[in-house]
Amino acid sequence: MKKKNSLIYKCSACGHEEPKWLGRCPECREWNTLTETALKNEGSNSLGQRKAKTGSDLPKPLPLSTVDPMEGSRIGTGIGELDRVLGGGIMKRSAVLVGGEPGIGKSTLLLQLAAAAQTKGRILYVSGEESPGQIKLRADRLGLSANKSVMDRIEILCSAQLEEIEYNLNNIKPVLVMIDSAQTLFSPDAGAVAGTVNQMKFCSLELINWTKEHDASLFITAHVTKEGVIAGPKTLEHMVDTVLYFEQNDADFRFLRGAKNRFGSVDEIGIFTMGEHGLSPVDDTGRLFLVRREPSNAPPGVAIAAVLEGTRTILVEIQALCIPAKGSISRVFSDKIDSGRVSRISAVLEKHLGLRLSDHDLYVNVAGGIRITEVGVELALACALYSARTGLALPEDLAIAGEVSLTGEIRPVRRLAGRVKTAVNLGFNGFLGPAEKEVKGLIPVNDIKMVISKIFGNVKK
Repeated sequence: MKKKNSLIYKCSACGHEEPKWLGRCPECREWNTLTETALKNEGSNSLGQRKAKTGSDLPKPLPLSTVDPMEGSRIGTGIGELDRVLGGGIMKRSAVLVGGEPGIGKSTLLLQLAAAAQTKGRILYVSGEESPGQIKLRADRLGLSANKSVMDRIEILCSAQLEEIEYNLNNIKPVLVMIDSAQTLFSPDAGAVAGTVNQMKFCSLELINWTKEHDASLFITAHVTKEGVIAGPKTLEHMVDTVLYFEQNDADFRFLRGAKNRFGSVDEIGIFTMGEHGLSPVDDTGRLFLVRREPSNAPPGVAIAAVLEGTRTILVEIQALCIPAKGSISRVFSDKIDSGRVSRISAVLEKHLGLRLSDHDLYVNVAGGIRITEVGVELALACALYSARTGLALPEDLAIAGEVSLTGEIRPVRRLAGRVKTAVNLGFNGFLGPAEKEVKGLIPVNDIKMVISKIFGNVKK
């Protein structure tokens, strides 16, 4: 009887399998990518294999009314800003992907999370990039080693081999699993080269399945490309429950944003500062992004916007500069506010106020380097552009919020009363915004002409 072949040839680029070696992969058309790989035994008990679909092994549907809602309970991270972004804590049986540039603090965040997590269960920190000694040195710098009980529950595994990680997961049964990083994971079953698309998809899916089957939670870090998106297959973001992006500004603040969250809002952001003791949450963000100047010394082109980031109000300084265009076509330079939004607001000013901006280059910046996507910034942006073009400075104690329509009308924004209250508490004497009833301290405006008239007393023609 002919012996069954125990070897196959798998493409390291796309994962295609062939029973014999070929010089060129018939699937992805790459040359010399087929490598010899051992077949798994049929009796293998690895996590990658599905259970036999017979008898009691088959999953059975349940009436929704019989499901215990406590199965989806959360674990507190012990870090307020991280809890805010996650929607209230770590959801059990969830997978979280954290992306960011090298050195921004992803590993530090995971280590601090492991130490501060409000759970008595065991925590497994898996690193494919650092040695145990390097991780211990980081823990010492962060001041985590002083608490021996916390350090005892964190177990370090420095390995990138999926099978070794699975073996330790089954032995330890942790409630939290930290993987640093997705690009280092490797399994012979997914090809001979680490870091490929196939490796990342295969290894991450195996780990996600394990955490969902064992009532645990998973955190995976990932590198980003030069465009700022997570490197690797887009399907990796679809497989996880939450995708967080770690960003940094010039002032060394760190911003943690949710790009996807099945268990909470993606509008919240977490703000941290990096110091000698690691990442420190910033609780009072009201004046964090405001430039401190001498009274009555506000330059033209500056407006204070009250914007919402999730559930809290942040006051930010919008800076605008208008200079004659160097060529026949004017340009917009804005990376913290969408350049399309800047162009639209400038068109509204030119149409309804007669303020010529189409022959000027427009530069827009947000002090502190925070990226603003909320629609409530539009009215402050319009005021900053008008001020920059005319050379007239806005009052330094005036905060602004509102949406500007193409017809020049000022439209309502969410939680206006909360924005006004925050501005008043921070010492602002005036707040300009869309007309709403029963909002104390608000200077109501209906259109862009009324806005300029209220601030400057006249409308430029």
